[in-house]
Amino acid sequence: MSATKTDVTHQQKTSTTLLGTGVGNALEWFDWTIYATFAVYISQQLFDDSHPASAFLLTMAVFAVGFIARPFGGFLFGWLADRIGRKQSLTTAVMFASAGSLMIAVCPPYASFGVLASAFLLLARLIQGLAHGGELPSAQTYLAEQAPRKKRGLWASTIYITGTIGIVAGISLGLALNQALNVEQMETWGWRIPFLLGGIFGLFALWMRSRMDESEIFEEEHDQIVAIKENVVISVARNWRTALQVIGMTSGLTVAYYVWAVVMPSAAQNSFGYSANESFVATIIANLVFIIALPLWGWASDYIGRKPTMLISLIGNAVMYLPLFWWMEQSKSIMVLIIAVSIQLVLLAAFLGHAPATYAEMFTTDQRASGFGIPYAIAIACFGGTAGYIMAWMNNNTHFALYSIVLLCISAATVLTLPETKGKYLDHDVAEES
Repeated sequence: MSATKTDVTHQQKTSTTLLGTGVGNALEWFDWTIYATFAVYISQQLFDDSHPASAFLLTMAVFAVGFIARPFGGFLFGWLADRIGRKQSLTTAVMFASAGSLMIAVCPPYASFGVLASAFLLLARLIQGLAHGGELPSAQTYLAEQAPRKKRGLWASTIYITGTIGIVAGISLGLALNQALNVEQMETWGWRIPFLLGGIFGLFALWMRSRMDESEIFEEEHDQIVAIKENVVISVARNWRTALQVIGMTSGLTVAYYVWAVVMPSAAQNSFGYSANESFVATIIANLVFIIALPLWGWASDYIGRKPTMLISLIGNAVMYLPLFWWMEQSKSIMVLIIAVSIQLVLLAAFLGHAPATYAEMFTTDQRASGFGIPYAIAIACFGGTAGYIMAWMNNNTHFALYSIVLLCISAATVLTLPETKGKYLDHDVAEES
């Protein structure tokens, strides 16, 4: 009986861990995605729409500015996670995300408030950037520490599974609203609905995270961690080689991910000439394929290793970039769009399926959130956050593909410098003994 109760308790803790990290992570990505998805409407309402192209560029620039806050979020929430606790960091991050979403939902129109409307949007995006900069490293660290050592890659895949569910939910809502509302309704108030729902959903995420246990590894090493007086920034600077590896391996990955998974609904319309419905449907289907691929690649990394799967992802994506861009550009077929985006996302899943585990395995417990979070956020801000803007600014699909390929090659070269970490002990004492 006691064994049965123990098993039930363990299953409940596992469910709470996966759901708690998952629901908040889904919310963060939902918030992030609906901005990109509804960027056209935001540009018309919150910027001067007398010059549509300039308004859209400014909207994408604000999207990129949100990423500037991410390194600060990585610092703030990384310090909170590494010194106070993973759970505290996760609950605070989801509150920030909800606040930013609600601010965008009630943002006044440019026609009534002029530049103040744009400034209010910018503030909301900065708050969301802080939240997202802290959410991902905190969630990845927490989940990696709670996962069974030999199944860490498989468990890690749930981060991007739930994140992609948030993306699909945001894109699906965009498709549904475009079908249910006319153009005038979408432009005036329809685009606000997803941001309002994101704020409300945040309350549920907050409740789920309040029920989570603190990471066992963090609690075991808490006394030693508290005794560390070194500033977080100094700690990261002292391990600058590892920080540079994080930036290098992330640079190409994040550009490819944001283009193919997040910005594609807008990019397919503005850069490839597809209709809104075709863009939404194709991106939704491809992301569903991505969700299926993620746990398979996470499982594979637990057996064949992290490095081989990362190299398959980065090199494969680089090889397929130009052919798929050209194919999409010339065909104008929704099936081609679905196949092209699906191919790239399946390849990206070979890295992202286990990325949270791999990043966690690069650091000790006292630096696992901040040591990863700060350089990771810098890479996302510099490369992922600017991907949509650079794509629109270049206005040349071939040139943008070459830019992405160069970064993917840099990431692949960085991966070659890493040791294999599959099955590594994260607990310091156990690692020392082994």
